[in-house]
Amino acid sequence: MSLPTVLEVLPNTPAEAAGLRAGDELVAINGIVPTDVIEYQQLIDDSNPEFSLRRMGEDFSTVVFKREGDPIGIRLNASIFDRVQTCDNHCEFCFIYQLPPGMRKSLYLKDDDYRLSFLYGNFTTLTRFTELDLSRVVEEKLGPLYVSIHATDPDIRSEMLRNRRGATSLRWLAALLEADITVHGQVVLCPDINNGAVLEQTLAETITRYPKLATLGIVPLGLSKYNKEPHLRVHTPAEAAKDLEIIHFWQDRALDATGKRIFQASDELYVHAGIEVPPSSAYEAFAQHENGIGMVRAFYDELDRLEQGSSATAPIVTGEWRSMPAAPAEGYRVPKHMTADPPAEAGPAVVVTGLYGEKVIASVLPRLKKLAGREIRLLSVPNEFFGGNTAVAGLIVGEDVIRGLRTDHGPAGVYVLPDVALSVDMFIDNTSLHDVVAAAKAPVVVAEATVSGLLGAVR
Repeated sequence: MSLPTVLEVLPNTPAEAAGLRAGDELVAINGIVPTDVIEYQQLIDDSNPEFSLRRMGEDFSTVVFKREGDPIGIRLNASIFDRVQTCDNHCEFCFIYQLPPGMRKSLYLKDDDYRLSFLYGNFTTLTRFTELDLSRVVEEKLGPLYVSIHATDPDIRSEMLRNRRGATSLRWLAALLEADITVHGQVVLCPDINNGAVLEQTLAETITRYPKLATLGIVPLGLSKYNKEPHLRVHTPAEAAKDLEIIHFWQDRALDATGKRIFQASDELYVHAGIEVPPSSAYEAFAQHENGIGMVRAFYDELDRLEQGSSATAPIVTGEWRSMPAAPAEGYRVPKHMTADPPAEAGPAVVVTGLYGEKVIASVLPRLKKLAGREIRLLSVPNEFFGGNTAVAGLIVGEDVIRGLRTDHGPAGVYVLPDVALSVDMFIDNTSLHDVVAAAKAPVVVAEATVSGLLGAVR
């Protein structure tokens, strides 16, 4: 077990008054060695906690004087102090297996840790979940959690996970729901494997076996050109439309039986099928927004509100890490790039996006131009780096952006990149924003992937 390290001590806080410094290693609090930031947060919520620390190899203790519940004023370098529970499944559809070699090491980490599910919204299969884990989750009410279901048929789920425990691990889902822990589920929909009739069975059995499930997101299989599973394939538009019919049918059944729709289809399925996304009421408060479910509707709704003169609102970020200042986002939650105001340049604003983003934005482009008071055009960047059906803005890579900018012969006053494609100043392929800026014939800005973010960048 590695000791968590203090990254920052905020000024004018109890931690600063107690003499804590950046670089101090945390050994224990009130004599208890915390195993993760969740336990740490519970310990420091007490009044006047005693910190056992190590500084340059020397151990010492200090009391941090504070009232119960007051913040302490430090940031740590890690969320899990003992060891991240790695995934022992070998899912044929896992996108990690479809990554090229040579990328950042963190991209290849497969976790199946309920703590990361609680903190950051990561999906867990529960195949490594134990009675001890259940006891802690229930006792500390660690919800919401996010669980990959894929299929309720035990044999099919086991085959999909390539893990015999996949046949029985959904018993933990039932136990969590019975203990009133909020859980959101996911199905990765693979044609000829768990779509069609199998999807019907999964949705029907969810209503009968897991009626307390908050939501179940259904997302299509993503394939890159590095896929080595020859029988995996993507939906045809007709198949996407048929699976959407199934989802819509069981949405109505769930609403009748449980008072909520439960089932929510990915935006990708609607775009691929050429079907308009449903109204906001279908998305149960956009609980799976970051799973690519409801993003399009949230974008369109925000545009409607801004046209009516109302303020914009955004869906709540998945997971609880923002309520825990010590939990670092890096490694699990992509730190966003922060950009200054764009320079004023003549010419249209050019919004750089993926193929799906182009389809979503193109239909409302005249409305965006009117609100912005500026000409806007779209530059769609095919994802040649990953290939396959990878077309979302969050997986745009720098080398593809550079290729698109160099072949863009239209007028440009500023290029606008989506922040979801960047981790600070780096794209997922390790291309830097600086390299992209150098390849552009006009200034480059990074904008939040919302209507407000887009308008702020192009005005």
